[in-house]
Amino acid sequence: MESNSTRRRPVRTRALEGAVAVAVGLGAVSGSYAAVGADPTFLAAPVAGWVTALTPDAVITWAILTLGSLGQSLGFALALGVSAVGVGVVAAGSRILARATDADPLVRHALTVVAVGAVTLVLTGGLLSAVGAALGAGVVSLSAHRLRPTATARTDRRGFLRAVAAAAAVTGAGALLGTRSGTDSATSDVESATTGGDTDPVVDDLLATASARTLDLPDLDPLVSREFYQVDINSVDPDLSVAAWSLRLTGAVDEPRAFDYDELTSLPAEHRFVTLQCVGDGLNGKKIDTALWTGVPIVDLLPDLPDECCVMLRAADDYYEEFPMEALRNGFIAYRMNGRPLPRGHGYPVRALIPGHWGEINVKWLTEIEVLEEPADGYWEERGWHGTGPVNTVAKLHSVSSAGDGGRVRVGGHAYAGTRGIERVEVSTDGGTSWAEATLSEPLPGAVDARTGEARREEAEDAWRMWAYEYAAADPHEVVVRAVDGTGQLQEETERRAFPRGPTGWVSRRVDPRRL
Repeated sequence: MESNSTRRRPVRTRALEGAVAVAVGLGAVSGSYAAVGADPTFLAAPVAGWVTALTPDAVITWAILTLGSLGQSLGFALALGVSAVGVGVVAAGSRILARATDADPLVRHALTVVAVGAVTLVLTGGLLSAVGAALGAGVVSLSAHRLRPTATARTDRRGFLRAVAAAAAVTGAGALLGTRSGTDSATSDVESATTGGDTDPVVDDLLATASARTLDLPDLDPLVSREFYQVDINSVDPDLSVAAWSLRLTGAVDEPRAFDYDELTSLPAEHRFVTLQCVGDGLNGKKIDTALWTGVPIVDLLPDLPDECCVMLRAADDYYEEFPMEALRNGFIAYRMNGRPLPRGHGYPVRALIPGHWGEINVKWLTEIEVLEEPADGYWEERGWHGTGPVNTVAKLHSVSSAGDGGRVRVGGHAYAGTRGIERVEVSTDGGTSWAEATLSEPLPGAVDARTGEARREEAEDAWRMWAYEYAAADPHEVVVRAVDGTGQLQEETERRAFPRGPTGWVSRRVDPRRL
């Protein structure tokens, strides 16, 4: 009679072999990352796209509003897991096939390597990624199974532990090598060709002016942000070459046109301070930042735009957004950021900046401007958002500190109203009963001719300002802030979540001076 331990052994063996298959898949994912880094040909990149496409819109909206940037990170983690399991299934299938044909142990391992490499090549189209995945999978597979003398030999506990150790080693090496190869190396040729390593004195002067106008407040970004927020529909950014890039004008136009990178950058350029805010930002969130951008006004690039209703901007990652043609006429095509080539994560080689509108229509990795005769929905509008309109006025409260002896408190933040500008910020320290006017930073400089440094506007058309207010207080109290835009319109009081048209409401915060 067969013992219980004998009956359980095949179950345990199958479980160990399944776990080893996942470890082999993890080795493949890590090997791919080691070879190409955060590149579109990375093994998990297309899987991440499928995960996003298959996720219901309601779930994506919930993740944006509830989890913020963490939601996208969790989605990419899921894609990594699906990739590892999927490749593991392929590796396990190749071993089962080899075992069924009594193949030599060396042939079994070779078949695993070839199968993993072939699947990666089909999924990503990247030969280097496929080679890295195959090698990573091969190392883990060989560690687990070794070159055993019989084709029927199965995974045991020692083989499982060896596979885990090998997968951990390959993952560590992949993380190190992939991170090093995933930098903005694509911009280095442009950097050396356009600046020769020298700084631009006009840019330096503008950035120095912004620094001088920044209010000294703790826990608060200066007028030019230290780290610019990033929101994308993809987990791995496009990696474009300027040699292969072009910007096409299509749709309802007399004659389609195309501009390459050299044509674009040879046109007279401007430097502009521009603020961008994500439509999914929280009321007092931090998905709002400002940079100094260099590029070409749309009217200089395309002076003969037709008088149609709308325009659709399209990007290299298949993202697209539609908005009124009138907004495009005031737009800007940027190719540098804070004096350096546009970072890959912010749209290299070029992106659109549409004054006063939510971040979603400031399309990155821009490749096409399509003129439309009738309105159409953009990517986020198809998912229930309506972020193509002008931004809402907001005063944010991010800095609360002691202002020295005597029980004084200092609060501060940023205020933004798009092209309407900020006239003043008002602060209440008694929960909204009475109000006092805060100190505002000087406006950032307006557009400047990139060649001569001559100002084309006195003040930035579309940039935030900082505010600060100091007062005496000893007991806990509620601070409320609100802004008045440049047209004299008071910020909307009613609080509303970001979906579908961006957040509104007055920001408030409980302050206890005894804990500062």
